[in-house]
Amino acid sequence: MRLLYGVLLLVASLSAAVAQVTHAELVRLAAANNGVIKLNPVLYDALTAPNRQWSAAIQFTALSPQFKCSPCSDFNPSFKSVAKAWSKVHSAERDQHFFATLDFLEGQDVFKRLGLSSAPVLQFFPALEGPSVRPNPQRLEFSYDFSRHGFDAEELAKDLSNHTPIPIPYTAPFNWQPWFFGFTFLVLSLVAGRFAWIYLREIISNRWLWAAATVGLTLVMTSGYMFVQIRGMPYAQHNSMIAGGFQNQFGIEVNLVAALYGLLGASYLALILLVPRIPSPIRQRASVYLWTGILFVLFSILISFFRIKNGGYPFKLLL
Repeated sequence: MRLLYGVLLLVASLSAAVAQVTHAELVRLAAANNGVIKLNPVLYDALTAPNRQWSAAIQFTALSPQFKCSPCSDFNPSFKSVAKAWSKVHSAERDQHFFATLDFLEGQDVFKRLGLSSAPVLQFFPALEGPSVRPNPQRLEFSYDFSRHGFDAEELAKDLSNHTPIPIPYTAPFNWQPWFFGFTFLVLSLVAGRFAWIYLREIISNRWLWAAATVGLTLVMTSGYMFVQIRGMPYAQHNSMIAGGFQNQFGIEVNLVAALYGLLGASYLALILLVPRIPSPIRQRASVYLWTGILFVLFSILISFFRIKNGGYPFKLLL
């Protein structure tokens, strides 16, 4: 009899404590902690009372270091940010929905009662009485799906806004990190570029360097480089450097043809620019014969390439 009396007395005490937690008290507790009510079993029962005229989003967590709950620590800032955004709503709507958190150390009995074996868990409790009651399909309690939405505050606010009296006015804080790193990178690049220009100015502004690079690029591109790259042709095959047919070309052919074009161009330049400057008529005449012979041999090699690629090619010089 004494045991039964004790149990009845405990239940009566809890019921009295719950009854003393009024809506005004919940509003005060939320306002005192940036919109988040810190729960204990008594406050939890009051907040989720069967005659509640308000809705609530309750975070069940385990933030104590002894539990080493990394997901709890990751989600808690997002939950608090959304709750803080809700605390700025006009009181007429704000006081019809509450954000609350219950830690495992302070609510083990509630965790056991709900069958919760992991954390964090976020449950939504809709209003059951009063003007905030919604149609039956929207009056069901539900748990927030972390596997679908993750721990992001923006996703949380978006999902809960479907159930709160008005949408939650959450705005993600401005992320200064990309701008800071971008500005730092720009400044460092300008400084590095300034010092590099001091030492590399003579090289970069050298017209002969740019001329050589332009000529080299032109020779490579006009020798079939892009053709080989687009078709994925091999560099060479065993015992063969020239691919048969005009629709095939090995990578080594690009080097050979570019080299031939380059030597032909250099021979023409030597014949046109260098030979006329030779003061001795005998040496000048010998140079003309020499460079003309080189041109003749190089053209012979180039034409022989065409003959190898197509056996029906009719023209031939030396080779």
